[in-house]
Parts: sequence; structure tokens; C-alpha cells
Amino acid sequence: MTLTEPTGARTGTDTPPPKRPAAPARRRGSVPQGTKKLRRTGWLMVAPSILHIGLWTALPVLATFVLSLTDYNVFDAPKFIGLENYVEVFNDPTFRKATWNTVVYTFWTVPVSMAIAVVIAVMLNQKIRFQNWYRAAFFLPQVTATVAIAMVWLWIFNPQQGLLNGALSVVGIPGRSWLADPDWALWAVILVGVWQGIGMKMLIYIAALQNIDESLYEAASIDGASSVRKFFSITLPMLKPATFFVFVISVIGAFQVFDQVYVLTDGGPANSTTMMTYEVYRSAFQNFRMGMASAQSVFLFAFLLVMTLASRRLTRGDDE
Repeated sequence: MTLTEPTGARTGTDTPPPKRPAAPARRRGSVPQGTKKLRRTGWLMVAPSILHIGLWTALPVLATFVLSLTDYNVFDAPKFIGLENYVEVFNDPTFRKATWNTVVYTFWTVPVSMAIAVVIAVMLNQKIRFQNWYRAAFFLPQVTATVAIAMVWLWIFNPQQGLLNGALSVVGIPGRSWLADPDWALWAVILVGVWQGIGMKMLIYIAALQNIDESLYEAASIDGASSVRKFFSITLPMLKPATFFVFVISVIGAFQVFDQVYVLTDGGPANSTTMMTYEVYRSAFQNFRMGMASAQSVFLFAFLLVMTLASRRLTRGDDE
């Protein structure tokens, strides 16, 4: 009698179950439907910012480039003159003087204020009494109107009743006409720029200091490192990204200085304190030469772009 396997039992020769049909291969470069929806949502979210930048930044910049090639005095239609405005800018001794003054102002205000801001930030990052009050006091000039600050410094620099000459007379140093002397007027403006620029830099450095791992300082203390050694071997190297950011925004801000020059010296005496932005103002709103002002603005933009790219290239190795 032959035994037969039950019906439906599996054997080694059973036919395997049918495979599911393979999904159609996605064409190269195609994007999944879900990713497309995410991209559309992202573009919708950034659309207001893009529209704002296009209307209030991109179009004015483009208009500046176009107007720089014209002779335009606001009252008459622009007249195309090619590169004549740029030639005049390069040959203008007043604008060359303004460029030199701006470079000198930037050279002194940026590094000096950054150095002072680092020291103050390290001091105010310690646990001391009235810490928040000190921070607010140093940051206050940054949020105070520049015109109001300039009016206070006008009184400080006053040659007769000014605080600065009064303090110098106490120690037997003769006072000066700080804002009327061509040899000292620019230094007076630089002093105001350094004083006003400390607050924002200090705040950025304090934020960067709070991100430094305390274990680095603990290890240095175990090795017997002094506070000065910790500052130069740990604090400053760890602050390099923040230092680059502070440097770039400080240079841009220094090249855009206008308010304190307008209130303190009006560009004088003898153009000793005139700046690039002040010459743009004079060309546009005093002489009504909008084409020339646009060419000067393009020159300022190119100057800032070159300096920013050079700074980025110099610090690329440190960032990596």
C-alpha cells in the first residue's frame, strides 16, 4: 500500500509563490512626490523674504549701477555718458582724500574696539556682582541714536567748556580745538567711533565665550597654566569664528560712517574728516549729481567686496 502525502502539503518540488510585480524604475533626475511638496512649501515660506530683497535691495542696486553710467540731476531725464563718472571719481582729489580718511578710520576703530571688546567680554563673563548692569552700560552707546551721541561729544570736545580740555588742564596739559584742528579732527572722530563700537562687539564675544567648553580651562589649570596663558592659548583661538564675523561687520560699518561726521565736523576742517559715504551724500543731496553719487557708491561697494573676500581668504585655513 502506497502512502500519499496529504493534499496541499509542501514538497521540495512545489512551485514558488508568484513574485510581486517590480516597481517601475525611477528615471534619473526625477524627484519623489513628497520631496516636491516639501520644496514647494519651502519656496512659499521664503517667498516674502525673496520679494522684499528683490524690491528693496536687488532693484536699488541694479538702478545704482545703471545711474552710475548717466548724467542725472533729479530734475532732468538721465543722459547716458558711459564711464565718465568713474573717470571723474578716480581723478577727484577730494574723493581720494575721503577714501584715505575712511581707510585710516577703519584701520584704527576696528582693531582697537575689537581688542577692548574682547577684554571687557572676558571680564564680564566672570561671576561678578551687577554683571547685567555692567553689560547694559557698555552696550548702551550701541542702541543710542548716533546724533545724540555726537551732540554729547561736541560738548566734550568744546575748546572752552569741554570736559576733555578741562580734564587735561587738571594735569597741566594744554587743551586743543579738537574738531577745528585738521591735525586732530580725524582722531577725535576715531575716538567717538571706537567708544560707540565696543558694545555690539562685546555682546558677540560674550555669546562666543559661553560656548567654550569649561573642561579646556580645567585641563589647563591642572597643567599649571596661568590666566594669561589660558587667554592666549584657549580663549583667543576658540574665538576665531566670532572674531571673523565681528571683523567683517565692523569693517562694513566703519566704511559706512556718516552720522558722527555730519554732526561733529561736517567733513571739515579742510576735508580732513570727510568720508566716502559723506562724499556720496554731498554729490547726491547737495550738488544733485545722482550719477556721480551712484558711481561713488559702486566704488564703495567694490572696495568693501574686495576687503571682505580678502579677509575670508586669509581666515579660511583657521576656519577649517
